[in-house]
Amino acid sequence: MAIRILVADDEPNQLELLTYNLVQADYEVLRAEDGQQAIEMIEEHRPDLAIIDWMMPQMSGIDVCRTLRARTETKHLPIIILSARGEEGDRTLGLDIGADDYISKPFSPREMISRVRALLRRAHPALADDILEFHDLRFNQSTMEISRAGHLVSLGPKESRLLAILMERPGRVFSRAQLLDLVWGHGVFVEERTVDVHISRLRKALNSPMSDAGKAANLIHSVRGSGYALRNPADLH
Repeated sequence: MAIRILVADDEPNQLELLTYNLVQADYEVLRAEDGQQAIEMIEEHRPDLAIIDWMMPQMSGIDVCRTLRARTETKHLPIIILSARGEEGDRTLGLDIGADDYISKPFSPREMISRVRALLRRAHPALADDILEFHDLRFNQSTMEISRAGHLVSLGPKESRLLAILMERPGRVFSRAQLLDLVWGHGVFVEERTVDVHISRLRKALNSPMSDAGKAANLIHSVRGSGYALRNPADLH
């Protein structure tokens, strides 16, 4: 079942940016344009996490948070408050009201996704398993220990992130543009060929532990005209 996140923001551009990045990270997104609508949608759809803007019509994000915390069914809902108010007092108020995290605008979409994942790991461990496994690959995201067929693999941060994305959705084809957004962040100007360079490094690192056993089975496949996917060699025959 997909993890469902509600995003409440009265600014159309901000709402679109948040939705785009969350969908790219494979979350299901519900959208609300004011505080009252956010309350109604949370009651109806029971999301796994809510991202709520502080300044909204009908009901402010702080009032939404206060209302949710006062109700038994939403008392433990993970909440992230967004605000252009970055003063320490505002941050403290947001957290004191019951928000689990507070992010000041403008923010990096990549940081937002990282905060969402961290909060989900704390609130719903079953929704954010730290161990990824595929074929003879194992990736412990808590310790960042990666192994293939029992042999440790050393990867840089970008290659590690690429591998995690591919292992989270084996078989799915990711375009270069999608991988750029997920690894480098939306809006960051990096040439698409950069993805090819890092994929090449990733393949080399994953295949090197297998050199003693002969030719390594390549797990990361290029899909012509589309991008890259993690696939079991046995499924290609």
